[in-house]
Amino acid sequence: MSQDPIKSDSALRTVFSFPHPVNEYAARCVATMVFVLGFLIIVTDIQWLLFLLAYGFIARVLTGPTLSPMGQLATKIIVPIFIKKTRSVAGPPKQFAQLIGLIFSVTALILTYGFNLFDIAQIVLAILVLFAGLEAFLGFCAGCFAFGWLMRWGIVPPAVCDKCFEANFKIPFSNSSSK
Repeated sequence: MSQDPIKSDSALRTVFSFPHPVNEYAARCVATMVFVLGFLIIVTDIQWLLFLLAYGFIARVLTGPTLSPMGQLATKIIVPIFIKKTRSVAGPPKQFAQLIGLIFSVTALILTYGFNLFDIAQIVLAILVLFAGLEAFLGFCAGCFAFGWLMRWGIVPPAVCDKCFEANFKIPFSNSSSK
């Protein structure tokens, strides 16, 4: 008995998709876990933990929380059991923020294992930890902020995220003809 190719394709799309909208509280929980893990790597010099950090970002970029242990912990346990709140925010900016985290974590991994430059990798991690902390503790997502500006500048087309462009990133532009 063969599996229906259409159902297999939709199952793959379900796994390899990023949620839209995203629960802001779950995103902040994940950012807190990234903050703690990154800080732990820097303070303890346990370099192999970089693989866990990078895997988490790869998983979240490709699948949202589906294949991410941190994402699963946040969405299935911490938020529903302890926080019990929902605040929906646009998914594409959060996915972009995860991509930026992936770039930083893979850079740290390559610096450490490819070039034996863990001291420089720790600086890269410190930047990642700083931005994870901003999201975790202050609710400021630097990746989301950058995504908004990329949309304003026309680098990211509004069709990528019509709802986030309209709701989250609309700021009045000064126009010299309005004076």
